[in-house]
This record gives sequence, C-alpha cells and structure tokens, in this order.
Amino acid sequence: MIPQHLIDLATTYLTERTAQPITLNADVLVYRWVGGKNGTLAPVDVSHSVSFDDLLGIDTQKERLITNTRQFIARLPANHVLMTGTRGAGKSSLIRALLATFANDGLRIIEMARDDLQYLSRVRHAIKQANNNCRYIIYCDDLAFNAQDENYRTLKSILDGATDSEQANLLIYATSNRRHLLPQLMKDNVNIYNGQTDEVNPYETIDESVSLSDRFGIWLSFHPMSQSVYLDIVAHHLGKHGVVYDDTVQTKALQWAGTRGGRSGRVAYQFSQDWVGQTQLNAKHQLTQ
Repeated sequence: MIPQHLIDLATTYLTERTAQPITLNADVLVYRWVGGKNGTLAPVDVSHSVSFDDLLGIDTQKERLITNTRQFIARLPANHVLMTGTRGAGKSSLIRALLATFANDGLRIIEMARDDLQYLSRVRHAIKQANNNCRYIIYCDDLAFNAQDENYRTLKSILDGATDSEQANLLIYATSNRRHLLPQLMKDNVNIYNGQTDEVNPYETIDESVSLSDRFGIWLSFHPMSQSVYLDIVAHHLGKHGVVYDDTVQTKALQWAGTRGGRSGRVAYQFSQDWVGQTQLNAKHQLTQ
C-alpha cells in the first residue's frame, strides 16, 4: 500500500511537468498564458476603467479597430490587426476599451507574451474545443523579434499558412513599436547592392523580414502627438476628477512632457494623475488646518 503523501507528491510532480488540458470558461473575460512549456491559461482580473471616450487624437485608428471587431463578434469576415508606431499613443488602451465595450457581446481576450507564442497551437485547440459563443482575440503586446528568434515562425503559420489557419472564432491583435516586427539591417541592402553576399537569392532575406507583418490584414499606424491634442487629453483627465484646467496647468503639463522626451496619451495621463493627486492632497491638508 503506497502512503497517501507519496501519491500526492507524485501527482504534484507529474502535474507540474506535463501539459494539462486547457478549458475555457465563458465567464472569464481575460486569460493570460503562464508557466512556459507546461503552462496553462490563468484568469486575469480586469477593470473597465478605460473607454473609447478617453482615447483622444486617434479617431481614425479607433474607428477602424471598432469596425473590424464588430465584424468579428457578428461572425462576419474580419482581419488580424497590427498596431505600430510611437510609444504611449494608446495602442494597448484600445484593447482594454474594446473589452469594456464588447464583453457583453461575447468578446474575450487571451494575452500571450512573445516567448510564449510557441504554445499558441495549444491555445487555438482550446478555443476550437470551447463549447460557448465567445469570440477570442489573442493579444500580443509590444511584439518584436530578433533575427535569431524562431517564435515568429509559429505566429506566421497561425496568421496565414497553416492548413487550419482559418479559424472563425479567433483573431490576433498585436502592438509593436516596430512596423515589420523583425529587424531590417542596412548591411543587408549594402551587401546586395555591392554583390558581397553569399546568398543566391539575396532579396529573399528582405522578403523574410517583412513577411510576418504582411500577414496582418489591417495595419494601424500611430504617430507622434501634437501639442494641442496632448493638452486636450490632459484637460479631459483633469475634468473627470473635477480639477480645473487653466494656464498654470497648461504650463506644468508642457514642462512635464519636456522632461519625458515627448508628448503622448500616456504622458498626458501620467501628468494628470500627478496633478490630481497633488491638488486633492493639498485640499485635504487645508481642511485639517
């Protein structure tokens, strides 16, 4: 008779070292892949604090993403989406706003880091086997690869190339600061022009570097923010807290942006958090005096 504590230890050992079946609960709005090779999808607590009304200066990108997502949850043809451009412009916030808007329509998010994309086939299988009416977006934030990273080949196959790549209840939305996701080196072009490459078909090197981004049906580009839009965002966030926006605030907001090396929605939000906090703290201090 094997002691129960040894059975429990063996069970724990095998569980930690073998891939477990993945079951998706329709009530869970967001999952995240955790645990690496033998990992699984873990539920993530989310708040609906971001709405589309909070995202200013990116109306074109916002409307395009909303339309594509509406098609998706309506079970109509839709595209994978790649959002690229300047940091802090609202790319990740758009994903959170999508969930807040369409969660009641069955939209669900699964977050996967770049290094976990090699396990994407297991997630796809779980979605295919899920007995619910949900529509799943695989969300890859800050996606980029180096020349030695092979994970991008898995993503290429899923996007377009594998025999079962078409899956009606799954889309991939990715954000990146790099347009083509893979590095493009000047030396590759120089070698081609000067005939210094050993490759028989050197242009295929360049084709490979852009082939991944080409498989996203929609590209949304985010550009540096103008000063007026930046200040509009500051005023918007201050207004939500009932804090007055005046010339003093404008000067402080511009100084804040200068110390951060540029203007963006993220920088505007961070300034507003700091200013609102200071204002409310000073008000409490005055009440206690």
